[in-house]
Amino acid sequence: MILRCIAVDDEPLALEKIADYAEKVPFLSFEAKFGNPLDAMNYINNHPIDLIFLDIQMDQLTGIQFLETLNSKPSVILTTAYDQYALKGYELDVSDYLLKPFSFERFLKSVNKVYNQKNIPFELQQKLTERKEEKKYVFLKCGTRIEKIEISEITYIEGMKEYLGIHTLQSRTMVLMSFKKLEELLPANRFVRIHKSYSVAIDKILCIKNNHVYIGDIQLPIGNNFRLAFYSKIECRKNGSDTPMELTP
Repeated sequence: MILRCIAVDDEPLALEKIADYAEKVPFLSFEAKFGNPLDAMNYINNHPIDLIFLDIQMDQLTGIQFLETLNSKPSVILTTAYDQYALKGYELDVSDYLLKPFSFERFLKSVNKVYNQKNIPFELQQKLTERKEEKKYVFLKCGTRIEKIEISEITYIEGMKEYLGIHTLQSRTMVLMSFKKLEELLPANRFVRIHKSYSVAIDKILCIKNNHVYIGDIQLPIGNNFRLAFYSKIECRKNGSDTPMELTP
């Protein structure tokens, strides 16, 4: 499957970079680039497009306003140097958010995400999601034994070099496993990565304050590289750096 894509950005260098990256990806067909969102809108109305790389801060029309005007929009990857619009973008169901300057590796990860979404039948996506949500427990190897851990009991997961500390309401279990591998075993809708060293159970979060998550008496930092995805996943906004955000489990 080939994804037909365009780029909309009022910075010529940014457009050239996206075009150059897209030309390196076999499943992308780069159709056009636009410095004016109104011209892009006219093009979309007259040509089939699968993916838009869209800047947010533009003079005539912001990327957010542009998205809100589309009746039937393709997949969208936001590309911007500003992070304050990230949550609004996710509310509009964008596929990803690339913070400038971004590398080719990050670009490739983003377009692979869109490609995989479009190539998995909707019915299969639903079945895969439901299968993970139905899981009640996981079996993990802990040293010489295999331990059963109730997913509902997990509060947070702590990275400790090559080990993970799985914290539950009663105890901590050490397993020799990567975050990526464990995340494949856990329901994606119930856990969120907040830091390179921490993943937390969303329903165990009591409040968020000063870029820290509070789980009971435990205070865990929110890493800069995880902040946008974290706030978009919990579907709420920060009230301010000094105001705690109370969440109802």
